[in-house]
Amino acid sequence: MKGKRLLIAALAVSTPLFASGVAAQDEGRISIIVNDTSNPYWFTEGKIAEETAEDLGYRAEVSSHKGDTNKESNQIDTAITNGVEAIILDPANADGSIGAVRKAVEADIPVFIINAEINEQGLAQAQLVSNNAQGAALGAQQWIKSVGDSASYVELKGAPSDNNAATRSNGYETVLSQYPGLERVGVDVANWDRTQGFNKTQSMLQANPDIDGVISGNDEMALGAISALKEAGKLDDVVVGGFDGSPDAVEAVKAGEMEYTVLQPVAIFSEMAVRMADKYIKNGDTGIDGEKKLFDCFLITADNADQYTDPFVLKQ
Repeated sequence: MKGKRLLIAALAVSTPLFASGVAAQDEGRISIIVNDTSNPYWFTEGKIAEETAEDLGYRAEVSSHKGDTNKESNQIDTAITNGVEAIILDPANADGSIGAVRKAVEADIPVFIINAEINEQGLAQAQLVSNNAQGAALGAQQWIKSVGDSASYVELKGAPSDNNAATRSNGYETVLSQYPGLERVGVDVANWDRTQGFNKTQSMLQANPDIDGVISGNDEMALGAISALKEAGKLDDVVVGGFDGSPDAVEAVKAGEMEYTVLQPVAIFSEMAVRMADKYIKNGDTGIDGEKKLFDCFLITADNADQYTDPFVLKQ
């Protein structure tokens, strides 16, 4: 069953998700606003959306707010001034981005949210996000297979402004709390960042030098943890799990440094958001029922890492 789902995910990347006729020479502008393009996940998110928009005949404008709601608001203002046809937005803050989205909607510009949600329904035409609870459960179950049901561990959390951070942490807790022999001896926020993951892991190792595992809310923090464990000479004795499915994480899985990563299908929903925007611009309809659509995540381990063919794409 898992193989079939992986194949479906891969096909969705290479096959248009909505039928589209031949694009006109210039369909107008689409603004694509993502978080931080220095992170390979968000870079891929923006790149896929940009390429899809251009294939459909739009002029694509990619910008990065880096989690700053003021910058995001200014970028929305620019998009409004430029008269864009639609905005594809990975929001900076679940609550703090609502006002910026409302500005665009009031200017009759449809907004399509990707990756992270906003805490208000009825503004965006769609919110396309990974099934983070399902992905976290996948990761936690794999982590237990490797570390066992009696161990001490630490956790690295993502930015509190992003609902994904809490959803993944809660998903881990739902699974790990079923094993009384597991003890979380440290937890810290590393804001999705590799350097912070390194520093926070170093600090937690000083307080808890004999941990058996690290479970992380994303790959960048996990990769930082791996660097800290290497420096302390402890990596061989500690199981590390990540989340995103980034190229560096997959290489770490292949090298035996990371136990697994949970692939978010960003290549799928970034393309789908743009195709949905194109459909809405032309027909006034998104093509889906409801505002929110969840996309299941997929587990990458040493057993299937060779099926990772492109950034954030796993084929069977």
